[in-house]
Amino acid sequence: MTVSSLSSDLSSGPADLWLACVDRLAQDMPEQQFNTWIRPLTAKVSDGGERVTLAVANRFKMDWIRAQYAARIGAVLQELVGRPVQLELALAPRESIARPGGMARPVQAPLDPVFAELPEVPAPPEPKVEAHKHRLNTALTFATLVEGSANRMARAAAMHVAGSPGQLYNPLFVYGGVGLGKTHLVHAIGNQLLADRPQAKVLYIHAEQFVSDVVKSYQRKTFDEFKERYHSLDLLIIDDVQFFANKERTQEEFFNAFEALLAKKSHIVMTSDTYPKGLTDIHERLVSRFDSGLTVAIEPPELEMRVAILISKAQAEGAVMPEDVAFFVAKNVRSNVRELEGALRKILAYSRFNQKDVSIQLARDALKDLLSIQNRQISVENIQKTVADFYKIKVADMYSKKRPANIARPRQIAMYLAKEMTQKSLPEIGELFGGRDHTTVLHAVRKIAAERQTVSELNQQLHVLEQTLKG
Repeated sequence: MTVSSLSSDLSSGPADLWLACVDRLAQDMPEQQFNTWIRPLTAKVSDGGERVTLAVANRFKMDWIRAQYAARIGAVLQELVGRPVQLELALAPRESIARPGGMARPVQAPLDPVFAELPEVPAPPEPKVEAHKHRLNTALTFATLVEGSANRMARAAAMHVAGSPGQLYNPLFVYGGVGLGKTHLVHAIGNQLLADRPQAKVLYIHAEQFVSDVVKSYQRKTFDEFKERYHSLDLLIIDDVQFFANKERTQEEFFNAFEALLAKKSHIVMTSDTYPKGLTDIHERLVSRFDSGLTVAIEPPELEMRVAILISKAQAEGAVMPEDVAFFVAKNVRSNVRELEGALRKILAYSRFNQKDVSIQLARDALKDLLSIQNRQISVENIQKTVADFYKIKVADMYSKKRPANIARPRQIAMYLAKEMTQKSLPEIGELFGGRDHTTVLHAVRKIAAERQTVSELNQQLHVLEQTLKG
């Protein structure tokens, strides 16, 4: 499989490429999936990093990894190397299977004669397991979370919960699109509580892992241990509760844990991609519990916040991001923090690889694929058609002088999205909406932006439209 892109300094040697790839995958994948499919892999990497061979224990695992994870692994490798990478999967001789937490045993016979000269790469080390097994990422704190209007209310609520768990805002339900910082925020709550109360029982867990724990407890008849674990916590953090959809037994057990924790004044923090009443295939009684505390949204970061995030993340990487470059990137990468971080990694890697200082031109070169995709996919015309289809009106109504509410409202939403998702100026947008004055566009943009902060239904509709437009 061949993949391409740009990003990472391989000056430490090709052995570090696979370790860097593993580290990235560990951050992006549920823990159980990562430990089952990625951690056991060992790799051979060519000197230039343009070819990576993964040793897989058996044919079943090879087929599953090829189908489920090869594309993701390839994408990470391409980002790290900065040029096309050839990814191969091969059956590993028994002698080459890595021991847990150690180096890969020497391969008695090479995976393939063509790879005989490639250097051995150590298996990724086992993570350090904290005694209390809280599963928190200790780097994700309030101190490292950039604040802006997009997350100010959520951050304030989170800090209150961390300082006074079990009191107000219980449960705390944080929702928003992918990559907006929900996970960072909830990890910060757990880390702050443990800093204040080291003996507190805290657990961060992804909803998929909770589902897995329920299944295992039924299979092994270990429900006493399951209840002891979950019902005795001081703080339970569940990420992506939308994954509970259609899982009847899991929802039942989570409801029981929820009630037990509230009864003992423990705190529950949840994240989701939508607000509670927007969840589908979740029991009504559970949804009502989700909605019984405080529900707060995290929005896509505004321009100034995106600039601050880029500068802060660059500093954390030991690099300097000039403000003009940060503004250029922030104007072109609008959707979420994760994409901003990806763009930053590409720019820094491109700078290192080409031994050039970070500049707007370098950023333009590093992000040319991303910029061309955005320019091709998102246009005012595309926004008008998407919004018209969503609200079941005619595209022609976008340009017309008609002003009934069922037309004027979608038109304002389309103007707002045009301002947020394209590089068009207010006068240019007005011209594309039937020759309207720029003040009309400005009024629409401000009105929709303000209502988005307070009307959850509108916020959800905008989220759907944005994801549709970004493909």
